[in-house]
Amino acid sequence: MRIAVVTESFLPTLNGVTNSVKKVLDHLRLRGHEAIVICPKAGAPASYAGFPVREVATVNLREFPIGLPSPQVEQILREFRPDVLHAASPFILGWHALTAAKRQGIPSVAIFQTDVAGYTRRNRLGLMRDFTWKVIKAIHAQADLTLAPSTHSIRDLERQRIPRVKSWGRGVDLVSYHPEHRHSPESAALRASIAEPDEVIIGYVGRLAPEKQVERLAELRGIPNAKFVVVGDGPSNDSVRRAMRKMPVEFLGKRSGRELSLAYSIFDLFVHTGTEETFGQTLQEAHAAGLPVIAPLAGGPIDLVTHGYDGYLFDPTARRGNDSMQHYVSRLVADASLRARMGEAGRRRVLDRSWERICDDLLGYYDEVLSNTAPRVHAEVTADDLLTAPGGRNSR
Repeated sequence: MRIAVVTESFLPTLNGVTNSVKKVLDHLRLRGHEAIVICPKAGAPASYAGFPVREVATVNLREFPIGLPSPQVEQILREFRPDVLHAASPFILGWHALTAAKRQGIPSVAIFQTDVAGYTRRNRLGLMRDFTWKVIKAIHAQADLTLAPSTHSIRDLERQRIPRVKSWGRGVDLVSYHPEHRHSPESAALRASIAEPDEVIIGYVGRLAPEKQVERLAELRGIPNAKFVVVGDGPSNDSVRRAMRKMPVEFLGKRSGRELSLAYSIFDLFVHTGTEETFGQTLQEAHAAGLPVIAPLAGGPIDLVTHGYDGYLFDPTARRGNDSMQHYVSRLVADASLRARMGEAGRRRVLDRSWERICDDLLGYYDEVLSNTAPRVHAEVTADDLLTAPGGRNSR
C-alpha cells in the first residue's frame, strides 16, 4: 500500500501530532508499505523511517508554521500516486490535500485531535466558535473517514453533524514505560536526589501551556509528605513556577526518550490537570509505568481512567471537597497499598494498547476506505476563508 501522510506538524517540532505521525510511519515501514510525508516548511529532515519528506510553502502564525495551499501538494500526489491519503489533524494544508485527493480519486482518512470549543472559550473567541466548527466540518467532509480518539471527541463531531466518524485511539510504548524501571539504579539515584525516602512523589508530565492548566497543582499545597515533580516546558513555565513557589517542587524541564521514562519511574502517582484533552497520552504512559492516575472528569481522560479502579476522576469545578483533585490526591498519598493496587490495574488496562496493535487498526481503516469509499459532502467553506477570517493572515 502507498500512503501519503499530510501533517500540519512534523520534526523538528515535537507535539502530539508529530509523535503520532512518527509512530504511524514507523509502523508503515515495519509492515512493508510505502509512504511520503508532506508537511509545512520548518526544517524537517529530508527523510524519516526511509520515507521521503516534502516541505511546502508555510507562514508562521504565533511562531507555529502553517502549511499553505499550493500546487506543489497536488503535484506531489500525482507523482507519488498514493492508494490512501492520511491527513493528520488537518487544517489549511490538510484541507487542501484532502480536496486535492478528492479531485484525484484518492481515498482519504482524517485524524481529529483538537478541542475547538475549549480553545475558543479559553482565548475568548466565542464569536469565532460557530465559524470554526463550520470550517472543521468543511475540512472533514472532504475525507472518506474521520478518526477521533475518544467518545468525547466523537460526541462533539457528531453534534456538529460531521459525517463518517469512527474511533481510533493512541498506542503506548509498553517497554519504555514499565513498572520494573523504578527498581533500576538510575531511578533510585534520581529519586534520592529529589525526595526524602518517606516522601510520596506526585508527578505531572506535559506541555506547560494555558490549556493544560498546570497552575491548578497549587490546589495541592499543604498535603503532608508530598513532593511534586513537573516534567515539561512551554509558555506557562513562569506562571506555573509562580503558582507553586511555596510548594516542595522540582522542575525537570522537557524530557524525552530514556530521560522521560526515567522520570515516570520515580513517580508514586500521576496527576493531570487540563480539561481540554481530546485524548491524554501521558495518562496512558503513566498507567503503563504502573501508576494510579488522577485526572479531571472531562474530555479524553473519561475513556482512560476508571474511577476508583485505576485512578480517580475529579470534578474540575471543585477546589475542595470529596470530589476534588485535592481529596483524591490526599487519599492516594496516605495509602501505599491503594497506590499499588491502582497502579497494577492501570498497567493491565493498557496491555492491549501497544502502538503495533493501534497502527494495525489504522491499516484496517485504510483498507476500509479503499474498498468502500463513501460519497463525500461538498465543503461549504474554502481554505482561503481561513486566511480572510477575523484574525486570519489577510484580514487586515
